[in-house]
Amino acid sequence: MADAAFKPEKDYSKEVDTELPQAEQLAKTDLPAAIEKLVALEKQTRQASDLASTSRILVAVVTLCKDAGDWARLSDQTLVLSKKHGQLKQAITKMVQTVMEFLDQTPNLEVKLSLIETLRAVTEGKIFVEVERARVTKTLSDIKKQQGDLKAATDILCELQVETFGSMARREKVEFILAQVALCIEIGDWTQAAILSRKISTKYLSRKPKKTPEQIEKEKKEREKKAKAYGEESTEPVEDDVTDLKLRYYEQQIMLAKHDAKYLEVCKHYRQVLDTEAVEEDPEKLRAVLQRIIYFVLLAPHDNEQHDLLHRIHKDPRNIAIPQDAEFLKLFTVHELMRWPEVAKIFGPHLCSTEIFDSEKGQSGDEKAFERWQDLRKRVIEHNVRVVAKYYTRIQVPRLTELLDLTEDETEKYISDLVTAKTVYAKIDRPARIVNFAKPRDADDILNEWSFNMKSLLGLLERVDHLITKEEMMARIQPGKTKKGKDSKKAR
Repeated sequence: MADAAFKPEKDYSKEVDTELPQAEQLAKTDLPAAIEKLVALEKQTRQASDLASTSRILVAVVTLCKDAGDWARLSDQTLVLSKKHGQLKQAITKMVQTVMEFLDQTPNLEVKLSLIETLRAVTEGKIFVEVERARVTKTLSDIKKQQGDLKAATDILCELQVETFGSMARREKVEFILAQVALCIEIGDWTQAAILSRKISTKYLSRKPKKTPEQIEKEKKEREKKAKAYGEESTEPVEDDVTDLKLRYYEQQIMLAKHDAKYLEVCKHYRQVLDTEAVEEDPEKLRAVLQRIIYFVLLAPHDNEQHDLLHRIHKDPRNIAIPQDAEFLKLFTVHELMRWPEVAKIFGPHLCSTEIFDSEKGQSGDEKAFERWQDLRKRVIEHNVRVVAKYYTRIQVPRLTELLDLTEDETEKYISDLVTAKTVYAKIDRPARIVNFAKPRDADDILNEWSFNMKSLLGLLERVDHLITKEEMMARIQPGKTKKGKDSKKAR
């Protein structure tokens, strides 16, 4: 009886058409009597599984309560009608949707909160109204946020597992998860924000390739053919533009990565932002994003991935829009020393004009901006150490400190950090004040090299022997040819 897919045992449409106007007239003078009259009819329609009539009666009951301004009775009737034995699921859904429309018409916030809690109680544990529950919960969370109770707003909204809601549209799911992440960031729960953000598929947000006219025509013909086979009309599919969701998502990801100082991740997120039509078509946004891509790839610790990404960014022709930043990037792609005082003097004012860097602590509202400036200095020094390691096998400490513009203690610290990260090999001889960059080879490497050299030497000897033999053979042949030619002349 409770399954709406069953065929109604009896059609109560005529009875409902007769009773509803009478109940509306009676409600103007005696609301309880009007509701009682409708409830009696609702029992008959429910037991007969007449979905259309039951839905009309439930909607009529809650509408009468709303029109009479009896919000307490509205809440009570919503609860009672939803708990009736064998109540039809689709009828409950329509009633809940109708009551949700009344939320904006409540006289005050207290009544609105009471009605929201009623709806949450009615929809709790019911899959067929999970979307309605999610929307009501979002409304409650927004109210708590406006009241300044961010913790309560976050707890209320994050209890929803919208990614499991099969009846919710994909775009709406993403919007809910983005709202959850935003609240977690506001209260400083960075771990929870990172966990929630992983529920969003970046494939859904990725840029769709533009279709050629041939592809569009082919798809159109396939739709028409399919529609003809099923006897339906061919309709154009609606393309869902997710640019706004993509920009919001990567803005949050950039905030999370910045908080954890994951500079390479920040760079990758900005590259995804760059791959958006809205950014590519706006010169100001394009310049800002290109700048931040360069800054954060330079801030990232050196490894194979960072090195590869740095060179790919360097080859991007769009960098012509930011010549000064492109010039700074180029310094990291060549094996030449960069003196930090000169770098800070030439590029410092330009870099600190953005919100990314601060040359002094507390210069701007971002407390991490000065840390990033210090990290940039560290990357310049690390680049210089790698350059020295490339051109020197052994170098005296005073000369190395001069090249790096550091004190001896700082030089030792940076070399130690790079050795620990396995970026370079180095050994410091403190008594002799010498740094050795030559990597010692084990016995296997030496024997392998000796074996290869011997093989090359024997190959060369064999080649020389072959050439000598060839020359000797050619030398023996030449005199014979000459003698034979003279004898033939004498015979003539």
